[in-house]
Amino acid sequence: MEPMIAIPPGRVTLADRRTQRSWPVALEAYRISAVPVTQELYAAVTGKRPSAATGDRLPVESVSWLDAVGFCNALSGREGLTPAYRLEADAEDVEWDTAADGYRLPTEAEWEHACRAGSTEARYGPIDQIAWYRGNSGERVHEVGGKRPNAWGLHDTLGNVWEWCWDVYDAEVYGTYRVLRGGGWFDEHWSCRASVRRRSHPTFTVDDVGFRLARSQTL
Repeated sequence: MEPMIAIPPGRVTLADRRTQRSWPVALEAYRISAVPVTQELYAAVTGKRPSAATGDRLPVESVSWLDAVGFCNALSGREGLTPAYRLEADAEDVEWDTAADGYRLPTEAEWEHACRAGSTEARYGPIDQIAWYRGNSGERVHEVGGKRPNAWGLHDTLGNVWEWCWDVYDAEVYGTYRVLRGGGWFDEHWSCRASVRRRSHPTFTVDDVGFRLARSQTL
């Protein structure tokens, strides 16, 4: 199990380029994993290896949003924590129990706050030092933790794999589509920025999409 980093409370302003809308979000303290979920951890909890590429220290990919929330509950159960999500079989409706101490997906505001680590720039450092993207990845996924972390100790928030977040992207236009953040190994440099938002259906799987764990601050 990778370390969970304590993230201080703060405030972040989210922005959507498509609608030209921005909105501030205040955040309480929480925890987030230093790296995306690896294939090794995913297999240990679920017994499955869904990824297109193979390697214990590679981030798990080709997992849907529903796979990710199911994993969070399974890991919580294994560690004796209260599951964060109420899931119904074959249903896209998922309820988040915000009082639960179990593992969950970060909200996109939590994700961006953690990615920025106090920086107001598009990236927390030179892209080749911090991210695997089309310009340096050889068009393949790489092991987690291989690039320089941000000021709070998080690796791979930008590049390598896009990361599922809890939030619905835009319910009026895209229905149940969920938010993706961070950019991936196949993306150009302009997609690997702290503010970039992407979307996908909660049942879809793609070989450059994974996820990172979070927990509410209950200690």
